[in-house]
Amino acid sequence: MITIAIANQKGGVGKTTTAINIATAMAATGWKTLLVDLDPQGNASTGLGIASNAREFSSYDLLLQEATLAQAAQGTDVPGLDIVPATQDLSGAEVELVGVDDRTARLGQALSERNGYDICFIDCPPSLGLLTLNALGAADTLLVPLQCEFFALEGLSQLLQTVERVQERFNPDLGIIGVVLTMFDRRNRLTDQVADDVRDCLGNLVFEAVIPRNVRLSEAPSHGLPALIYDHACPGSRAYIALARELIGRLPQERKAA
Repeated sequence: MITIAIANQKGGVGKTTTAINIATAMAATGWKTLLVDLDPQGNASTGLGIASNAREFSSYDLLLQEATLAQAAQGTDVPGLDIVPATQDLSGAEVELVGVDDRTARLGQALSERNGYDICFIDCPPSLGLLTLNALGAADTLLVPLQCEFFALEGLSQLLQTVERVQERFNPDLGIIGVVLTMFDRRNRLTDQVADDVRDCLGNLVFEAVIPRNVRLSEAPSHGLPALIYDHACPGSRAYIALARELIGRLPQERKAA
């Protein structure tokens, strides 16, 4: 199982939308996929149609070692895609784990169970706290959604500094598989300028696939569906399919062969 954290400490960059739809796209191509909702808001869980009263076990229980991965993971309406949902209890996990020696390794320990999954995505909260550190500690690599706006590169710089610290302290193998530009609006000159600046700065690290501003992407979560199922032909869905294809091309060859 390859584990990919989807993280950006800035909110509103399309992180959860990316997590839901890239996980759906990977499942659609035959990968047995797990999505771990590590955001206390639980938007990834809601966006996949998991009602709050249907979340018997959650990512909180994984971190507190009160449930196994097999107990916490539950099926979705997307064939081949399971989710470990989040509940509001997760907001207290950071406080409860402060005094624990292995507080940054709890998620990695839980995911070592694997349970036959080919790939796991972790939807991180919009912060660089203990929950995100658990995700970065458990992950093989990092996927960064980056909104095409003025402050994008400043936020990315902070995240890259955090990745370096994580590499130094408890996950030396953590890599960055790529940066995906989100909320792209060709009518806005600033969007083009930001995209050009990011590509000049990061080069091939930036995915060619770009996620546009799209009404259907925004509507889909209210129906408890990924956009790829809600409207598979909309520009946003087509962009995530292209991103999944590109992501597969960047995965280690031996993992794809397996």
